[in-house]
Amino acid sequence: MTTTTASTTRELTKPPELEVVNMTKRFGSMTALDNVSITLKPGTFHALLGENGAGKSTLVKCVMGFYTADSGEVSIDNQPCTITSPRDAHKYGIGMVYQHFTSVPAMTVAENLVLSRFDSSNIIKWEEEYDRLTLFMKSSPFQVDLHTPVAQLAAGQKQKLEILKQLYLKSRILILDEPTSVLTPQEADEVLGLLRNEVIAGNLSVLMISHKFREVTAFADEITVLRKGKLAGHGLVKNLTVAEMAQMMLGEKQEPKQVEKTAPPSHIPVLEIKDIRANKDNGLEAVCGVDLTLRAGEIVGIAGVSGNGQRELVEVLAGQRPATSGQILVNGEIYKATRSEMYKHQIFALPEEPLKNACVPHMSVAENLALRTFDLPPQAQNGWLLVPKLIRQFAQVLINQFSIKTPSADTPVGNLSGGNVQRTVLARELSSENVKLLIAANPCFGLDFAAVEFIHGQMVSARNRGVAVLLVSEDLDEILKLSDRIVVISEGKFVYESDIEAADFVEIGKRMAGH
Repeated sequence: MTTTTASTTRELTKPPELEVVNMTKRFGSMTALDNVSITLKPGTFHALLGENGAGKSTLVKCVMGFYTADSGEVSIDNQPCTITSPRDAHKYGIGMVYQHFTSVPAMTVAENLVLSRFDSSNIIKWEEEYDRLTLFMKSSPFQVDLHTPVAQLAAGQKQKLEILKQLYLKSRILILDEPTSVLTPQEADEVLGLLRNEVIAGNLSVLMISHKFREVTAFADEITVLRKGKLAGHGLVKNLTVAEMAQMMLGEKQEPKQVEKTAPPSHIPVLEIKDIRANKDNGLEAVCGVDLTLRAGEIVGIAGVSGNGQRELVEVLAGQRPATSGQILVNGEIYKATRSEMYKHQIFALPEEPLKNACVPHMSVAENLALRTFDLPPQAQNGWLLVPKLIRQFAQVLINQFSIKTPSADTPVGNLSGGNVQRTVLARELSSENVKLLIAANPCFGLDFAAVEFIHGQMVSARNRGVAVLLVSEDLDEILKLSDRIVVISEGKFVYESDIEAADFVEIGKRMAGH
């Protein structure tokens, strides 16, 4: 297959068979892939599962030509092929949709589609391009206005554009990396459903990396599971239960855990947010006068699509962003989110992107675990003289208690996997026996099945001890599973609130999407 300019309509040729044969990839002494084989049959929807560090990303990056495998090969329709770059992958009809958007926000949809081509010339005849793009869009499964700047698109439309770019490039094999992580459930079902229709029609094959069993069981035909760089299992989705898939991933029998809440929330208000407003970095208003009361022994989940003010609200509560107006009360006292106030009221946080926002990557696991307590006895004498031996001993207790996988307490925290970085932050923030308020922002984003179950269990355990938990998450399933009460944020405002038992899921999805 050769690289050609996108035609006026999509030429719907049968997708080829993609086969990875005995692939091994090492990084120094670490074997990321160990003799792995996988076959993506033409016109099938295939899910690639595994914990963080299982080798999924390494596998698809070898297929796309980002990495060169140490051994093994990729074949297309039983013919070995050499792929050393995404440009080579494109020649064989393979395209990848990444977890984060790659379009240029200031450019229009049409401009991004033209920019995605590998054969763009120095001179663009826009009248001809728009004619071709209009015809292409008419035959596409997704409809996105060509003239709209990407920055003005909702998350669902942006993800559709990422897929449209690959269809415009005539990709017949799509590799999707966590494609629904920023979408509402309705948007996720729409995007995957339309792709599923293309697969059923024989126009596409899809290989999707996902941690969401609901999506796997609803849309995938087959699964392949990796564990610790090796092939751990394969099968037809219709023949497997979620527990069996989890068992392949973890190497032991796992049943999806039901969260058990042992007591109803109390009536004691711990956090009161009154008409809080805050701006984005560009000075525009992000939080538009919100009110909320959070009580002891209660998990309140704030649901919303990324970019609707939830990040700025969390930063206000954590003292990382000033509120422009309004008032916050903690335990009935005015709260300014200083370090001394957080210590006084026993407020702890699990921020988004913990390695960036809650850790010092080059410092050891032990030092990061001590960031809350390093200047307090017994880890410090006279408020300034540190006692390294006690810091390490304290850290080892938490490493064992929270099952942090690290070579030692002295290992830089930046060397750990994402799940173990989050366990480190969780251990630090929940190790105090006197936690009163826990603020968690997307605490499980991008983490594997085992890490998610562990973190969910710890949060519910805290709730059952009487801790007030504010859970801000873009994963609606997570909020519905854990929360006592749900609040939806859209365009900086709280637009829906309900106890979980009375929640209207259709209405929640509409409000999240801005309707």
